[in-house]
Amino acid sequence: MILSGLKIKEEVLNDNISIVPYSDNLLNPNSYNYRLADTIYEITDNIIDPAKKTNIKKIKIPKEGYILQPNKLYLGSTYEKIGSSKYVTQLIGRSSVGRLGLFLQVTAPLGHVGCNHCWTLELRVVQPLKIYPMMKIGQVTFWCIEGDTTLNYKNGKYNKYLSAEVSKFYESGGMK
Repeated sequence: MILSGLKIKEEVLNDNISIVPYSDNLLNPNSYNYRLADTIYEITDNIIDPAKKTNIKKIKIPKEGYILQPNKLYLGSTYEKIGSSKYVTQLIGRSSVGRLGLFLQVTAPLGHVGCNHCWTLELRVVQPLKIYPMMKIGQVTFWCIEGDTTLNYKNGKYNKYLSAEVSKFYESGGMK
């Protein structure tokens, strides 16, 4: 079951959901809008090899904006630190941003119970698109979980980051 916007607010006030910083202005009927942090990474490898560390170019998004290019993969992060030990998070794009040709979180929208951090965002565009720091780029929903939650992600490899992070697939034994 998905939480309503007012239930999200209630659970933030009850410390069952963490959204820092939080603003009522970003609350929707059944989600919360998150904003883009001011730094993105452009993947610079011509061929991405999951058995090796990915090479990146760090880009500070100027207040005038930065133009994303097609056929490139960018990693950004949420400005907000978001998480819950009680609910499952799901990060998705906003329809108004999707209508601009931005694909966001295509492969990894589901978070784990126990995660509380700034989330890495996968960004791809179909044509050049200007982005801005702090723009409302996506939304997060919170879902009730059924069953025992003692197996959670508090010690997960991506749970400690406060900015975008490249794939750790090469470290995780994913090749075996």
